Amino acid sequence: MRDLKHLIYFEDLLQTANNELIQKAKKKGGIAVAYTCENVPEPLLNLGKCFSIRLSAPQTGSMDIATFYMTNLLCEPSRALLERAIEGGFNFADCVITPDGCTMLNRCVENMELLGTMGKDNPNFFHEYMEIAFKNTPADVDLAVLQCTNHVLNPLHEKYGVDISDKAIRKAVEKHNKMVRLVRAIGDFRKEAHPRITGYEFHVLCLATYLCPIDEVMDKLEETLEELKTREPDKKEPWRCRVVLVGSEVDDSGLIKLIEEQGAYVCADRFCFGSIPGRTEIVLNDEEDALTQVCRHYIQNCQCPRMMSMDKVYGRKEVVANLAKEYNADGVIYEQVKFCDPWAYERVLGSHMLQEDYSYPVLSVDRPYNIASSAGQMRTRVQAFVESIEIKNIQKGGK
Repeated sequence: MRDLKHLIYFEDLLQTANNELIQKAKKKGGIAVAYTCENVPEPLLNLGKCFSIRLSAPQTGSMDIATFYMTNLLCEPSRALLERAIEGGFNFADCVITPDGCTMLNRCVENMELLGTMGKDNPNFFHEYMEIAFKNTPADVDLAVLQCTNHVLNPLHEKYGVDISDKAIRKAVEKHNKMVRLVRAIGDFRKEAHPRITGYEFHVLCLATYLCPIDEVMDKLEETLEELKTREPDKKEPWRCRVVLVGSEVDDSGLIKLIEEQGAYVCADRFCFGSIPGRTEIVLNDEEDALTQVCRHYIQNCQCPRMMSMDKVYGRKEVVANLAKEYNADGVIYEQVKFCDPWAYERVLGSHMLQEDYSYPVLSVDRPYNIASSAGQMRTRVQAFVESIEIKNIQKGGK
């Protein structure tokens, strides 16, 4: 296929935590609100001059210093983030907001605060820690409203004078929804029998919306959507099968590229900070305050494995099965970053249920934060999985 006009530009942005769009927004007087978990309502971090940036550590190598503080039994993302913070890679941040999505990321940010890795020249810099829900009940929505008020809205207003009114929240949601519609429209091309965008290309675009100020990427997303409408797919189908990728965050687009190089098209992304459900439109009514509605949206749509009510536990597997059907997938890959406890349990249960209850072939793997450190092993496992799917399709008399 013809190369996407802005793909290289987006790829370059993802090579550094403090990318050029962050620097551009800061020069305009923007307030960089850093966060670490998908359970934080994004629109609340994009009020007024604020812009949200999820912390990531691209090109991660040695994590020796972070391991000294956190031990090698904690997940690689938490150690990679601490290592990058100690190196000074997150000095652009004007605050860090962290929910207790998992104790490892909490421990990571606590170490950042204790070591004074950020905010040395900013008297208004602050750290905030949020308690978040485990279930989907009205009480959990009330908890989310309280936590967002005390640990997001009030600190931003008190430290930076940010407008936190209902009107301001609705405006931020409107901007969020515009970006979401672009991402989902681009992602819908993956449903085609002969898709005109690769899973790798889509992941690069989607990831940029988390790691860059959304105001600065909107125009290029719009151009990319228009470009895709007339893009012609390859005449010779390069894919041997289609898979849904499920699991913990994928900050290294090289993982998607590796999977697709083995002939498995990544047609849907059900992982932390992917487009499903992370890029879902927030519908507001005029009868209820915007904050409550935003919090309810995040509670109801959350697919995080820390949500422990039975409707969520079983619902997460049903969501994956429905995605596999909607995107015409031949199988599912459950991936988990090494030592990620929530996804370790979810991966075992999900792999079993998708095979036994929904009859989908499943590849279950753990992986490093930077796939380059074990690319050979992962390549072999994906190759074997693709071949097993092809054999099953032949036995069924399919493709």
